[in-house]
Amino acid sequence: MDRITALKKLKAIEGSDLRQLAEKYEVTVWKGGKLNKGWAGHVLERYLGLPLNSSRAPNFGSWELKLVSYKYLKNGALVPKETMAITMLDPVNVRQTSFEDSHLWLKLSKLVVCARLFVDKAEETSTLLKCNPFNLDDEHIITAIRKDYELIRTTIIKEGYSALTGRLGYYIQPRTKGRGHGSVSRAFYARKNLISIIMKI
Repeated sequence: MDRITALKKLKAIEGSDLRQLAEKYEVTVWKGGKLNKGWAGHVLERYLGLPLNSSRAPNFGSWELKLVSYKYLKNGALVPKETMAITMLDPVNVRQTSFEDSHLWLKLSKLVVCARLFVDKAEETSTLLKCNPFNLDDEHIITAIRKDYELIRTTIIKEGYSALTGRLGYYIQPRTKGRGHGSVSRAFYARKNLISIIMKI
């Protein structure tokens, strides 16, 4: 499915309750009292007819689908709840690869990002707020993300992989990925400021 067709299809369910769609597409949300953290993303994948895929390649071949959570603050502001994982960080590959040839560039260059409303930990309801395309075509953003990538790359080369910290980067940060990975496995994450630019909420 091409990105234009998928985006049109996703736009058609903006405002829908993803929890109800989870039941329709038989996506497990809770199992044995444990939350399937990726359930909402799996709903969108099932809706679009995509098999689950953790490959480094964009999950529709030429473009990448991502889902982020938003929440309301006490003052009523709607903001990103957390950062967004983009792709795993392979230190050997990053050492040898320029930004324009990197997995990070590949993933960011053609995105569709959907935002859902996080209400509470029970996950009994979650509205699909908005789905937006994102192209890595704004020179200001490209320059800033290239700077982040080069900072991460230089840190790996000069100080080693273990020196990477989530404090690095303005739009993109390197962080540990998933529980149980400790400090071994890291990924590139989009900070909340970049998510806000992408979603325009």
